[in-house]
Amino acid sequence: MQRSSNEELPDCCYQENQPSLIKPSSPTPNHMLHLSNLDDQKFLRFSIKYIYLFQNSVTIHLLKLSLSRVLVDYYPLAGRLKTLLSPHDDDDHGDDQKLQVDCNGEGAVFAEASMDITVQEFLQISHKPNKSWRKLLFRVDARTFLDAPPLVIQVTKLRCGGMIVCTSINHCLCDGIGTSQFLHDWAYLTTKPIDSIPITPFHSRHMFKPRSPSSHLPLLHPAFTKNVPNSTAEDSFSVNRYLHSQPLVPASLTYTASNIMRLKSQCVPSIKCTTFEVLASHTWLSWVKSLNLAPSLEVKLLFSMNIRNRVNPKIPKGYYANGFVLACAKTTVKGLVNSNLHNVVKLVQEAKLALTDDCVNSILEMLEDKNIKTDLTASLVISQWSKLGLEDLDFGEGKPLHMGPLTSDIYCLFLPVIGHPNDIRVLVSLPKGLVSKFEYYMNRFLDSNNVEATGNCEK
Repeated sequence: MQRSSNEELPDCCYQENQPSLIKPSSPTPNHMLHLSNLDDQKFLRFSIKYIYLFQNSVTIHLLKLSLSRVLVDYYPLAGRLKTLLSPHDDDDHGDDQKLQVDCNGEGAVFAEASMDITVQEFLQISHKPNKSWRKLLFRVDARTFLDAPPLVIQVTKLRCGGMIVCTSINHCLCDGIGTSQFLHDWAYLTTKPIDSIPITPFHSRHMFKPRSPSSHLPLLHPAFTKNVPNSTAEDSFSVNRYLHSQPLVPASLTYTASNIMRLKSQCVPSIKCTTFEVLASHTWLSWVKSLNLAPSLEVKLLFSMNIRNRVNPKIPKGYYANGFVLACAKTTVKGLVNSNLHNVVKLVQEAKLALTDDCVNSILEMLEDKNIKTDLTASLVISQWSKLGLEDLDFGEGKPLHMGPLTSDIYCLFLPVIGHPNDIRVLVSLPKGLVSKFEYYMNRFLDSNNVEATGNCEK
């Protein structure tokens, strides 16, 4: 049976007594694990949800067994989040409190299901996530974010013998590098059950403590803003609120290595740039143009920068917690759309260079203030998944035919393209009426008749 590209997924049929809790296979340390200021940001109080499609299934028993074993090494993922509340604190304000992990070995949630669909039928609709994909991840009945287990997994067997593995991993415990490390270690123990994982995960978060808090308040980094009590900030215009006020539709565009070289050609010889720098600049420019914003509005591009090798002392191998900060490029709408691509790339490069060791320490110190939050008012946030090795996950029956997010949001993802390691898929959600406009600006440079450099507007 062929399925329409717009057809929703059929319902999942869950096995009896689902889900189950998978506990570590041997005793693990029982203690409270304090999170760093990077882990503890409100911006990260959600779960990273991955979806993997495999041609062939792996037995559920083997997946459970290897998960139980890998949770011995990654025992915080079998624990539960708690707040540092005093007896007089109101639980309703837990969102403002410092987080920690109760490493109690309670276990990860694991659900088994089947679905009346084939691998090929899913591939037909895999280009853009839709709401029906949420069926592929067991919905835990949790009152708040804090009540949800840090790790939730669902394995769905398909009619053709394939399987979909969907994972939800709490972002306060792991970043993209950390989630990839955990998933690969789980897969490693599935294929080599008598071995130990190659690198032991490093749990302690003290590596990102502020070195020596200064007597003066640190400068507010441009990626952040501060809540001011009784302010009228809610009355000011917010692109973020504007986007969320209407139904969002995912835009998905794939760029080949030759497409990216064509973008880079607009910058050389004036400036040399990486693939990320040029594609992020181009995406930011296209996003801002599609929104038709006021020329004087300040807009920002926020993107994650791995700082494991940027701080002293160096972060140990196996560190799977959050080891990134947000770099920030900013300018006005007018300054951006009237610029050319290589000038926008310069803004991105300057944002990367600004993240010195001293700057990172200042951010860590600044985040002690719980009134500080990531500035999403008029910001495009880009997260790069295309260089994490996520697409190489192999549980013993081959690498995935598809990998990506379970859902799409206004955060922009740079995704790997299976079988084409130098290609990148850009995924971001916009109001339905703006998607075609965004796609036009994103693809205009591919028109051989278009002599205008991407990002250059007629004056």
